[in-house]
Amino acid sequence: MPLMYAEMGKPQIIKKIGGNPEVKKHLTELGFNVGGEVSVVSSVGRNLIVKVKESRVAVSEELAGKIMV
Repeated sequence: MPLMYAEMGKPQIIKKIGGNPEVKKHLTELGFNVGGEVSVVSSVGRNLIVKVKESRVAVSEELAGKIMV
């Protein structure tokens, strides 16, 4: 399922990252890697605050839809 539908506060394992090569590269640079752990901290409007690799990152609903957990 896409990250935007993940249960808040529950750690998830990234199974797939979709999108074009530029989007994949951008998400990888932010720390989103297949097999890595991510959890949704909060939802602000149409954006998500997620914890990935001991950092908190804001991602848009569109980007969150490309991260499959």
